[in-house]
Amino acid sequence: MKRIATIAAGALLLAASPVLAQQAATPVPHLESRHGRHALIVDGAPFLMLAGQVNNSSNYAVALPHVWPVLDRIHANTVEIPVAWQQIEPREGQFDFAFVQTLLDQARAHDKRVVLLWFGTWKNTSPGYTPDWVKLDNRRFPRMKDKAGKDHYVLTPMARTTMEADRRAFVALMTYLRDHDPQNTVIMVQPENEVGSYRNPRDYSAAANAAFSQPIPLALARKLGKSGNWTQAFGAQADRAFNTWYTARYVDAIAAAGKAVKPLPMYVNAALAGPSNVPDPTGVASGGPQQDVLDIWKAAAPSIDFAAPDLYDKASKNVALYLDAYRRPDNALMVPEIGNARTFARYFYAAIGRGAIGFSPFGMDDTGYFNFPLGATALDDATLDAFARPYGVFARMQRDWARIAFEHPTWGAAKPDDDAPVSTTMGDWTITASWGEWQFGLKEWSWLQSDPAPWAKDPIGGVAVAQLSPDEFLFTGDHVRLNFATRPGGPANGMVVKVEEGHFDQGRWVMDRVWNGDQTDYGINLIDRPAILKVTMGRYR
Repeated sequence: MKRIATIAAGALLLAASPVLAQQAATPVPHLESRHGRHALIVDGAPFLMLAGQVNNSSNYAVALPHVWPVLDRIHANTVEIPVAWQQIEPREGQFDFAFVQTLLDQARAHDKRVVLLWFGTWKNTSPGYTPDWVKLDNRRFPRMKDKAGKDHYVLTPMARTTMEADRRAFVALMTYLRDHDPQNTVIMVQPENEVGSYRNPRDYSAAANAAFSQPIPLALARKLGKSGNWTQAFGAQADRAFNTWYTARYVDAIAAAGKAVKPLPMYVNAALAGPSNVPDPTGVASGGPQQDVLDIWKAAAPSIDFAAPDLYDKASKNVALYLDAYRRPDNALMVPEIGNARTFARYFYAAIGRGAIGFSPFGMDDTGYFNFPLGATALDDATLDAFARPYGVFARMQRDWARIAFEHPTWGAAKPDDDAPVSTTMGDWTITASWGEWQFGLKEWSWLQSDPAPWAKDPIGGVAVAQLSPDEFLFTGDHVRLNFATRPGGPANGMVVKVEEGHFDQGRWVMDRVWNGDQTDYGINLIDRPAILKVTMGRYR
């Protein structure tokens, strides 16, 4: 039966679940930050989100049977899935949460946590997921104006009427979660989706123009150390900065109201600009939380826990720049969307090694839709295996890794496009990842020839490392060779003392076997069978 809630006299009247008293409540998930590192706390402990996001139109009960097998296939523990404003409030004031309840029931049956994506005023900047009564009433819910005074396709963030209607619907959703999900199957919420505006950097209506001529808000001036009006403070980026502020304030009002009902972590996702440049305001989703305007979002939207990059750039150099830009002491790193083509799977290691709290390829269901060329042409075995390899090994230690990464330094690398080795220094030790090598021998050997490794030119391979103590390292990866050595200028006579393969049992490391001889003489090699390894370094006298 459909569960309907109706707004009456400004109150949300939601029917209580008949089994609510039988459901055990758990602590509400939240984010914790310490020493520049971040953890998503679920059920009272750090949680690593190994997720898959479904396609945009898979947010109906009929599609769910095509979702769970794919998530199981890649060892995911979380599903990211939309809930649309048009879906829950098809008629103003009447709410239908049938799909939400079906999703909760099936996610629990399939042992998956849920991240809800609220497709409201914006979805990839468009109002396509708003109810018909919003789409068709441009007086009450106005669109942005361009410089010529014509309607733009994006709903303006300057309209309080639109924000209040979106907010009422979002509060109804959060109230339903409060009353029907005491076990916190839903662990996080994304209010809106890829907000902003393409080809029109801000609203040019009379009201917006009047606001644009005023001094920038005091909170923003203090945050950035700027003053004056928008043009004086931001120059060529003034229109975009203005739209960013008002868009962020709009989203913050929705998030704050939802958190007042149930304080789940909430984040925003970004349709990205270039990885390092200040973009053309007409060529980017103006208003969105791109890397160069994160400080505006931080000032304008304190109810938003973090901003996150949607990664569809295949270039390894660019991906690294994006990950570094969003990994901040005041911003937890998460990848809520990344392409589902095989080439993107290697970036899981790069994200996790930077302390990411979660990772999610997009389009992970078997409904027959593929967003190639952004993603895969098909979810064939090779594509699914590329994500299943790292997810499978981290699924065995996701709580342990999340705890360790919150408490200890981590590092990660994906095979770069030029196949060059990648190194880092952790304490007294230099760690080098190289690619495309067999498990035995060296490429430069002339006395024993070999064919190139079949995977040598494939865009696969990565490694994630955690430093447990000055001389102990935990790591895993695939299609990678790892070498440990004394750092330049470090202590003499450094060596690998022991390499253990093992697992965690209730947070305790358990050694299964020791690698030695052929398995360690030519670096430590992980190819198509990722294992959890602990390396102990030392010095002889």
